[in-house]
Amino acid sequence: MDLLAGFGTVLTPVNLLYAAIGVTIGTLVGVLPGIGPALTIALLLPVALRLDDPTGTLIMFAGIYAGAMYGGSTTSILLNTPGESSSVATSIEGYQMARRGRARAALATAAIGSFVAGTISTVLLALVATPMARLAVTFRASDYFALAVLAMVTVTAMVGASLVRGLMSLTFGLFLGLIGLDSLTGQARFTFGVPALLDGVDIVTVIVGLFAIGETLYIATRPRDLPDTVTPLEPGGKGFAWLGKADWARSWRPWLRGTALGFPFGALPSGGAEIPTFVSYTLEKRRSKHPREWGNGAIEGVAGPEAANNASFSGVLVPLLTLGIPTSATAAVMLAAFGYFDLSPGPQLFEKSPELVWGLIASLFIGNVMLLALNLPMIRVWVKVLKIPRPLLYTGILVFATLGVYAVSGNIVDVFIAFGIGVIAVFMRRFEFPIAPVILGLILGPMMETQFRRALLLSDNDLTVFVRRPLTLILLLLAVAALGLPHLPRLIARIRGREPAGRLAFGDED
Repeated sequence: MDLLAGFGTVLTPVNLLYAAIGVTIGTLVGVLPGIGPALTIALLLPVALRLDDPTGTLIMFAGIYAGAMYGGSTTSILLNTPGESSSVATSIEGYQMARRGRARAALATAAIGSFVAGTISTVLLALVATPMARLAVTFRASDYFALAVLAMVTVTAMVGASLVRGLMSLTFGLFLGLIGLDSLTGQARFTFGVPALLDGVDIVTVIVGLFAIGETLYIATRPRDLPDTVTPLEPGGKGFAWLGKADWARSWRPWLRGTALGFPFGALPSGGAEIPTFVSYTLEKRRSKHPREWGNGAIEGVAGPEAANNASFSGVLVPLLTLGIPTSATAAVMLAAFGYFDLSPGPQLFEKSPELVWGLIASLFIGNVMLLALNLPMIRVWVKVLKIPRPLLYTGILVFATLGVYAVSGNIVDVFIAFGIGVIAVFMRRFEFPIAPVILGLILGPMMETQFRRALLLSDNDLTVFVRRPLTLILLLLAVAALGLPHLPRLIARIRGREPAGRLAFGDED
């Protein structure tokens, strides 16, 4: 009944207009690298005060958030330039699909997967908001540490062709995450006397450097190996929304599995969308019946991460609405928006302002429909980007990437850092170092360090704190299992008296 009342709130001309404005702005924000939903909502907060309509304003902000989660996949697929950090996993296979002429199919599975995941996860939000919030509250510092270890080990061990290269990439990401002030002592670390580094290296700077600038510089070093245009387009799609029967058959299960991963991770403090997208990518890669396609454009590698990405958004709203705990930067800005209207998210919000809460939840269903209706027809427009001559296209990417980095901080030092990371990214591509562990190390490293030290502080430096709690121990054991899982084929083959065919995905060096 509460949800039906919420639909009554959102299905008014004014609130529908707010939702449409939100998803449209969000999609554009997601497409543009360096400009995220958090920055956009923050810029619109003064406008929110003048609107003096908390329900409509929060519906618009939710639309911006949801639209940005999808829009980031567009440039990830077409240009290998993720608009958001949560779209990094999508770029791994999506860009290769575009290079093979399957840009329409990649964009279509991203759009439909986003709709499926967004709809299912919103239903889950309406049903299990309170139980999920209670689970998040039970997590302690040691659990957060173990969760971060599990995520990093899983991605590092299974994404690349070499464990050594994967660990080196992860170490580089961890180093970048340590730059700045120590969160517990306030001491400066690895700032090299540069005041601008006291706040650390922004995730946007690293992503733009690794992908947009790195890709552009890498292509500039190989002008003879590439055609005049980025990729040929397929002459036409087969089936509904440019997905053939085989594409549908290979996509629907990753959509559901990605949804199942994204929603609970989004609800966990510091969970975010990055972890479930990489976990989804790894899971689909391990389950795939087409192993040779991975790295060359496997559609499951787009369907699963994009579903996890969009499902995590609904999960983020669980602790935000029920406990007032933001689990992402954008959620923190939305929490500030609640404060602008003298609203305090938590159990009392459901009692004092039920029409706002359930109107916001109902608007997610409407927003998902709007995003699907907006983005499926736009696929024809987006793929025309690939027809732009390569020199003009990548010059434009470099210009907009530079402007995006500078717009975030207004500091020229970040621009130099982005270009420095871009140069490193060229060598990483040349020598086949995986990119994903760098991003994960940067995002999870600071949280892992803080929670590790906090757990030791609360236990009087007793290391057994990491094995006393069953949940912490289970997560750490899963991390060990993930580290050894790629060895399993060789172990089984040796037990049977023969070596496995093909190169292993773990530890083999050239």
